[in-house]
Amino acid sequence: MSKQLSPFSKAELLPQEETLEIFKHKSNLFIGIPKETAFQEKRVCLTPDAVSAIVNNGHRVLIESEAGKGANFSDKDYSEAGAEVTKDTAKVYSCPMILKVEPPTLAELELINPQTTLISALQIKTQSKKYFEKLASKRITALAFEFIRDSDGAYPAVRALSEIAGTASVLIAAELLSNSSNGNGLMFGNISGVPPVEVVILGAGTVGEFAARSAVGLGANVKVFDNSITKLRCLQANLGRTLYTSTIQPKYLSKALKRCDVVIGAVRGKDRAPIIVSETMVESMKKGAVIIDVSIDMGGCFETSEVTTHNNPTYRKNGVIHYCVPNIPARYSRTASASISNIFTPYLLEIADNGGLEHAIRFDKGLKNGLYFYHGILTSRAVGEWFDLKYSDINLLIF
Repeated sequence: MSKQLSPFSKAELLPQEETLEIFKHKSNLFIGIPKETAFQEKRVCLTPDAVSAIVNNGHRVLIESEAGKGANFSDKDYSEAGAEVTKDTAKVYSCPMILKVEPPTLAELELINPQTTLISALQIKTQSKKYFEKLASKRITALAFEFIRDSDGAYPAVRALSEIAGTASVLIAAELLSNSSNGNGLMFGNISGVPPVEVVILGAGTVGEFAARSAVGLGANVKVFDNSITKLRCLQANLGRTLYTSTIQPKYLSKALKRCDVVIGAVRGKDRAPIIVSETMVESMKKGAVIIDVSIDMGGCFETSEVTTHNNPTYRKNGVIHYCVPNIPARYSRTASASISNIFTPYLLEIADNGGLEHAIRFDKGLKNGLYFYHGILTSRAVGEWFDLKYSDINLLIF
């Protein structure tokens, strides 16, 4: 009688697949946060709470004194959170990883050590060829947070700041309509027996969606214009209600502009925002009506738009109040800082868990999308074509 094999013996005879495990070695980060020097930039990329979370994970944060002052975070707040605070700007820029909101200036790039990792905005439209040449000479690895994608393919940093800009545009308009701002004395709010404020929104993207959400919440009568039917449909679905929507047709737009009290421009373009509203259309608007041109950072979508500042944000043209400040989120620096910080913190911890940025981009395609310089080699096709610079595919550089 033959001996029967046990189930374990049978299993041992079966061929087994060989598995190759990729070990991730956690690295310790040393992050430098310099004080922002760009005009009217008051945001900071990490809040004290975020610093606390990073330090408690075994990392170091060196922050320049008063870096959080514009967002109403004191040096004491950061010190108690575990950060090291210094007044030595050069010492901050000597850290192996630099974290900034605005891209560094050429003078600031001089302070950065070779082979440093830089995480900041890129703002390609405001850069020069010298900026990228300096990055190359220092063999810097640079990541633009506005190009980082999440698992859904969206751009979290751009969306977060667009949400703030959209909501802020309505709050600013409400302020400019009041008597204290020499406006028409109108109030947002569905007051019984009083016709609601008429708001026209150009663009149904994230800025337009949050502007519409805020305006509807305050009781305004909202009309949204965009040439994308899909965006208009999504906006209504996200708001959970039916709004007046239309494609951008001169006949309907002109009619809406003549009746509106507020018009918010939130239309983007590839290289420049398209001019949707002509000066003739502006002339036909009510005296004391308000224009908020959120697209001014791309040239503006009103023919009468001119760049203004947070100190002198408005001017009147053809009797219409114009607000054309490029960096609206900086007006609400603490909220904007918290929003940016919420995006930065998980990515920083992910980079550390994967053993550094070089390893993290192997596992996270969205993070890799934000990379535009790798050890001094330009990897962004958009930058290369814009500035006529040689670029390489990042996939050919990492293994």
